[in-house]
Amino acid sequence: MGILDQFDLSGQCAIITGAGTGLGREMALHLAEAGADIVGVGRRVEPIEDIGHEIRAKGRRYLGISGCDVTDSSAVNAMVAQAVAEMGRVSILINNAGLGGSGRGKTLPELTDEDWQSGIASNLDSAFYCTRAIITHMLEQGGGTVINITSGWGYRGGRNNWMYPVAKGGVIQLTKAIAMTYARDNIRAACIAPGLFPKIDDEARLAEMGSKQPAGRIGFLREIGPLAVFLASPSASYLSGETVLIDGGAIAAGLTPAGVIPRAEG
Repeated sequence: MGILDQFDLSGQCAIITGAGTGLGREMALHLAEAGADIVGVGRRVEPIEDIGHEIRAKGRRYLGISGCDVTDSSAVNAMVAQAVAEMGRVSILINNAGLGGSGRGKTLPELTDEDWQSGIASNLDSAFYCTRAIITHMLEQGGGTVINITSGWGYRGGRNNWMYPVAKGGVIQLTKAIAMTYARDNIRAACIAPGLFPKIDDEARLAEMGSKQPAGRIGFLREIGPLAVFLASPSASYLSGETVLIDGGAIAAGLTPAGVIPRAEG
């Protein structure tokens, strides 16, 4: 097998949540470029349909499932059942969907039950539901790969930043549990922890945020896709249970994902 052959995903199919925009979109396009068929999952119809045109133009099969609430276990079960029924063998799951959740900036006494539940549901429950729904299929077919998207916030908390770091830390531990439990079933699990990537169109704000990073910039969306391809590919066959930081060295430099050096609050 040649070096490039080790990154070939031909004959594989990936479910990617939050596939219509941002990092999810980039990962979907890169996996399709590497040969994988794609099931794109998201809430809004238009982004899921739009990316489908690009993936089909690459000669890949594509199934778009819009309107799926990944915080609803019944909706997730139906989504996975549809994906398997229409696409056949599904060997890759990328749990990318997530939201910051409400409540950031509130003190602990100010947090409501709804704040807490919203943040945990969108960022941790969703990954659990999707993995639980697909794991039996992966066992029956003899293996698969789960890639969870966490965050540098899973390593570092922040002042009055409660649910998101807790949930993303939980995603890291969920990944380890999947890896250890199913290692002998040929099922791998890994995490990607992105640093700052563009989520807004304010170029001045992006430049200001990037200036605080060790690399002097934020990440380019195109930089996330090749990492996802590697983790899903045969070249990563002995990599499981680990989290790969792609943050330009921010966590190594002692920064939070927002680029601010943590300080003790007395």
